[in-house]
Amino acid sequence: MKKNINDLAIFNGPPLFKDLLHVGCPNIPPRDFFIKRIHESLDRQWLTNRGPFVKELEEKMRDYCGVKHCILTCNGTTALQIAIKALDLTGEVIVPSFTFVATAHSVQWVGLKPVFCDVDPVTHTINPEEVKKLITPKTSGIIGVHLWGRPCDTEALEKISAEYQLKLIFDAAHAFGASKKNRMIGSFGNCEVMSFHATKFFNTLEGGAVTTNDDALAERIRLMINFGFEGYDNVICAGTNGKMNEVSAAMGLTMMDHLKTTIEDNESKYALYERLLGSIEGIQFMRYNGDNKANYQFIVLELDESKMKLQRDLMIKIFHAENIVVRRYFYPGCHRMEPYRSQANVVKNSLKETEALSERIICLPTGPSIDKEKIENICAFLKFIIVHGSEISDKALENIL
Repeated sequence: MKKNINDLAIFNGPPLFKDLLHVGCPNIPPRDFFIKRIHESLDRQWLTNRGPFVKELEEKMRDYCGVKHCILTCNGTTALQIAIKALDLTGEVIVPSFTFVATAHSVQWVGLKPVFCDVDPVTHTINPEEVKKLITPKTSGIIGVHLWGRPCDTEALEKISAEYQLKLIFDAAHAFGASKKNRMIGSFGNCEVMSFHATKFFNTLEGGAVTTNDDALAERIRLMINFGFEGYDNVICAGTNGKMNEVSAAMGLTMMDHLKTTIEDNESKYALYERLLGSIEGIQFMRYNGDNKANYQFIVLELDESKMKLQRDLMIKIFHAENIVVRRYFYPGCHRMEPYRSQANVVKNSLKETEALSERIICLPTGPSIDKEKIENICAFLKFIIVHGSEISDKALENIL
């Protein structure tokens, strides 16, 4: 551990860790099981077009989420675009700005206007009261984002969508394996969209899914992910190529085999972080509601710079120099990214909570590359730079930082 600030890597000391520790390091299941499935796929020469592994994974995920339909896709962004098209959304769609930019891009990409909504400062998810203020005759839908694996206020959003006759999609990219009380994420709204990108704790290398209880919607989505084909050579609607391949599905099935132990491992690491950091002045440690299941994929801190005498972004540079690749989320907010910051009327109300959150959040590494000793060292190092915050900031002013 560092003894004084001159030992920090940004001031020419050696990094604390030899190898990079990442947020979102890929979770790799036991390779033998995965490779065995790859060989099976190659032997039967069925590599895509809803092969046996895709069908099996859809059934397992459908049952796990407690829904009638699960349609696997090539990635979560394509899944969201297809869901928007399948629901015939038009005009304006209300989305949170505090989310990964793919949520907004999916709306923009299909020719609609994302209207950015502020979030609740406690849950970090879209604020239903702010949603109501943004509804106009042009509004056709709402996209709520289950952030950090914590669910939106689904009841309030479903009530609003019914009252104003709006379609409701939930972006559940963070939330596979999570629940809202006794109901698994995947069964809310008109549909929910998931991402199984390599950075997710449950991944299919690349992939996504749409889950729904609406039979007609599921049928439209199945047509649309396969160019609009119904049968061998009969195209009945405009579609695209959004299918998941067999290799990705094989990865997903192998991940499903070990899902319980993966979540338990995530939870144990989360609990250690919470014990070591949960009572430090200047840090608000993100916690989960005990009534809900969680996947414990994220270690989220809200920093109060006034109490630690160290700017958040300088702290990030210090961590990175020590090979601890922490992340700021979702900086600077979608509404301050292009093309949205150059467009008129995408922001109709104040987004003060979004802007405040994006300036004070960091996420710490967890997952398969992090063990107990590394977590203890990360936490000890964080405490060190908090204690020496003023000295580090003063020295940084004299340096290139």
